[in-house]
Parts: sequence; C-alpha cells; structure tokens
Amino acid sequence: MHDVTVLDYLPIEPGAFYVMDRGYVDFKRLHRFAQGTAFFITRCKRNLDFTRRERRVVNKTTGLRSDQTIVLAGPKSSRLYPDPLRRIAFYDVEHKRRLVFLTNNFSLPALTIARLYKCRWQVELFFKWIKQHLRIKAFYGTTDNAVKTQIWIAISVYVLVAIIKKEMKLERSLYEILQILSLTLFEKTPLFQALTAQNKPHSETTDPNQLNLFDL
Repeated sequence: MHDVTVLDYLPIEPGAFYVMDRGYVDFKRLHRFAQGTAFFITRCKRNLDFTRRERRVVNKTTGLRSDQTIVLAGPKSSRLYPDPLRRIAFYDVEHKRRLVFLTNNFSLPALTIARLYKCRWQVELFFKWIKQHLRIKAFYGTTDNAVKTQIWIAISVYVLVAIIKKEMKLERSLYEILQILSLTLFEKTPLFQALTAQNKPHSETTDPNQLNLFDL
C-alpha cells in the first residue's frame, strides 16, 4: 500500500505527537489527529495555498525564520482541514537548507517543534542502518510480532558478530565476517580458523596427471 494510507489504520492516542515527512500530507487524514486530540508535525509542501492570520516573533539566531498561524485557502484543502494550522520556518545551517513545518500544536515553542522533527531523523537513520547491515532478505511473517522478532534476531546476530570481532581482534569488517559465517554455516570448522584463514592463491604448478593443451 502507499505510505499515506497507513494513517487510516494508525491508532490515534490523545495527547501523543506523530512526526512524519511530507509524503504523509493528506489533510483529510491529518484532520483525524486534531479530532482525536493528538498532535502531528510534518513538512510543508512548497505549493501550499494558505492565508496568514497571525505572526509571532522568533529568535533568528536559533535558526527560526517565522512562526505563523494560517488557514488553508485551497477549495479542497480548506474543506478537508477547516481548522487553523501552525506554520514554522527553520533554516538548517549545517545542511544549508530551509525547512517549513506544519503542526496543529500551538502551545510548544517553535524551536521545540523543529527539534521534534529533527528527532525523526534518528528513526530514518535506524532503518537505513537496518538495510545496510542486517541480513534480512525477506520477512517470513508480516504480523507486528513476527516482524519485530525477525529484526531482533538479526540485531542479536549482528551484536554477537561485533563481540566476536572485538574479542578475537579481527581486522576483517563485520560484513566480511558475516559473509564467511554464511558460507561455513554447516561446516565443523573452528571459529577462529574460519575467520583468520587467508584466501590461498591458486597454485600455478601443473598437476602431473593433467595433460597440457599446448606443448609450449
């Protein structure tokens, strides 16, 4: 399914914050959070049609550029989300880019809203790390418990390999160690021997029982 349709099945907990990227901007679905007395923080799309109702003073030395109360002006969006929204602009000095956030929370400081969105990147980095390091080719079950169990097993294997690498003082990368273990999984080879054995070069000597194709 498309990412945004997940919001239809997401249980809304009153008072909770839901932080998501702009791929989840669907005003009909986002209005469910307001109706459920929950809060959302998301990125604002560039072509958003809105009218500004109020502007608050911000400290620009913190990276903030604006803090506004807006209402949607588009004929469809204004019908799907008729309540006021908060629009916060922030300049990321580290990556030299301007970020604009939308939220239905008006009580937290604007800088806190920006920092909450920044925390979301830790989740993105975690999933990126999973894809790069854990050996999960496919999920054998799709329930919450099955997926969590398989991820925890893969993380446990990764941690065990990291411990082996440290204890045995191996120079090989974790990726190489995992590759070796996957190839020697059913062999009765001592762990130290399997991980420290160097790849032997092919012998250039000719087998006496092998006939030469060319007599040079």
